[in-house]
Amino acid sequence: MLEKINALKAEIAALSASNQEAVEALRLKYLSKKGAVSQLMADFRNVAADQKKAIGIAINELKTLATEKINALKEATEMADDTADDIDLTRTASPVRLGTRHPLSLVRDEIISIFRRLGFAVAQGPEIEDDWHVFSSLNFADDHPARDMQDTFFIQRNPDVLLRTHTSSVQTRVMEHTPPPIRILCPGRVYRNEAISARAHCFFHQVEGLYIDKGVSFADLKQTLLYFAREMFGPETKIRLRPSYFPFTEPSAEMDISCNLCGGKGCGFCKHTGWVEILGCGMVDPNVLEACGIDSKQYNGFALGMGVERIANLKYRVNDLRLFSENDVRFLREFTHAH
Repeated sequence: MLEKINALKAEIAALSASNQEAVEALRLKYLSKKGAVSQLMADFRNVAADQKKAIGIAINELKTLATEKINALKEATEMADDTADDIDLTRTASPVRLGTRHPLSLVRDEIISIFRRLGFAVAQGPEIEDDWHVFSSLNFADDHPARDMQDTFFIQRNPDVLLRTHTSSVQTRVMEHTPPPIRILCPGRVYRNEAISARAHCFFHQVEGLYIDKGVSFADLKQTLLYFAREMFGPETKIRLRPSYFPFTEPSAEMDISCNLCGGKGCGFCKHTGWVEILGCGMVDPNVLEACGIDSKQYNGFALGMGVERIANLKYRVNDLRLFSENDVRFLREFTHAH
């Protein structure tokens, strides 16, 4: 019987299995109630008394060996199966290039990050809006050109439902339901009924800021804009404010920055002026505050707005707006290291 046990030991030591089904078959063959080890234990009663001790020790060693071997095979095949499950057999053998954030997303997130450091919170609103939030609450006259079908996309010929032409509509919604102080940034996509070209598109992206509190001055607006310009374009950047007109701010201004390509000396990019326009701004018109339920005698504030595409053009020298929405992989790959 010792010879049979030793033969089984050698047989078990040499066992191998390629999958869990094979391991289970080996377990049944050697360790089940009808397996080889159990059969030896059944035959143990016929062993002579003087051999029982040696035979018993040998059978126990055989059972331990079989158990450890089968457990090891089970663990090995489980790991192999897990690895096999992780392999995508449909994947190309060629290296897969990692993607990147869209350049407009990169610029938008950088703008938001700068204003967050000044305490501005992000506010969102619907892209399909009504006339009140887009025009009337913002002091647009009934005959203002922006209401014309040539500039605005109206929904189903309904003059009261339209695609927002600016994210100022988010500001009015916040002012209606939030008591001052208010300090928000409103990023989002806007729509204008314009011919698509290298310099214009029927949709684009804006980021607008609003600060409402007691005692807000134009100096606060100027310092906010100077901080933003230097954080976005470099510490040597200079700004200038030129008088302008917007229905919802008074006084209003447009802001230029010193050309970051020539350092303000004059080049083809800045049309040899040394300055590049980037945004509009001004003190919120009291009529807007009153329309949104805020007492203009106690509170005032400033607003500012910029096009994300415009800032992206300045940072990355993209001369054709259409590139931002054409999903050309070659163009997008240029921004892999722009994070």
